[in-house]
Amino acid sequence: MHIEFRHLRTIKAIHELGGLARAADQLNITQSALSHQIKGLEDQAGVELFVRRSKPMKLSAAGMRLLRLAEQVLPQVEALQAEFDGLRAGSSGRMHIAIECHACFEWLFPVLEGFRKSWPDVDVDIRPGLAFDALPALQKEEVDLVVSSDPEEIPGVTFTELFDYKPVFVAASSHPLAAKPYIEAEDFRGQTLITYPVDRARLDIFNQLLIPAKVEPGSIRQVELTAVILLLVASNRGVAVLPDWVVREVKYSSDYITRPLTKKGITRRLYAATRSEDVEKPFMRELIRLAKVEAQKLQSL
Repeated sequence: MHIEFRHLRTIKAIHELGGLARAADQLNITQSALSHQIKGLEDQAGVELFVRRSKPMKLSAAGMRLLRLAEQVLPQVEALQAEFDGLRAGSSGRMHIAIECHACFEWLFPVLEGFRKSWPDVDVDIRPGLAFDALPALQKEEVDLVVSSDPEEIPGVTFTELFDYKPVFVAASSHPLAAKPYIEAEDFRGQTLITYPVDRARLDIFNQLLIPAKVEPGSIRQVELTAVILLLVASNRGVAVLPDWVVREVKYSSDYITRPLTKKGITRRLYAATRSEDVEKPFMRELIRLAKVEAQKLQSL
């Protein structure tokens, strides 16, 4: 049998409305065309689908089998159509995010909480971009947005500025380096440096200061959570370098100090990398807008 969606809609309409005339009006076709459609379907099936002598018009046992199929299939088709309509209108879609900035999880969660309330039909997921090459994954459409501090010239990828931040030195108030107005690369020699569990090439302290100066700290201790890093620093178990907004937001203790890196300080910028074709999608624009608003809140702390 060659069954089309219109056949299923016809069976369902006649069953619900009880007659050809009303079903034809609902389906916006003539009663004659509807009769021909039913006859053609019955010829294919080789059985009668309706008990014609009954009023209102009723489905035969074979017709009821076809009705059950219609009741299963048509809602799925309608749901798919609604999804496609949402994609065209920009009200639904997929937003899988990769983060190359470990500390940004704490900044991003409030952004996503606000986003999901306004865009409930967008599928949101987060993948730690530190565990794989996030930008190539963006090109392959495995993710849809990458939070990164390292813009590159990549065909088909657009980097949108989010906000600037300063990596700052953090140490216990009693630490000898707390007396200095700013911290230089040489000051890290012999120190226990507490970092996130990230490859050193992706950490600001290394790629912006220590690697160019060819300075190696005494040892490195990797810790997952910002609050734990600050606890260890306040206990004088080591020193750390964190984004200024992270230190202001967490406010774990008053037992540590922050100092700029170098006399001039170091400024970094975060970007949202997206496929260029997706930049103007309404939900993409909204997520980036919310991200900037949340960043302004953090910078005003």
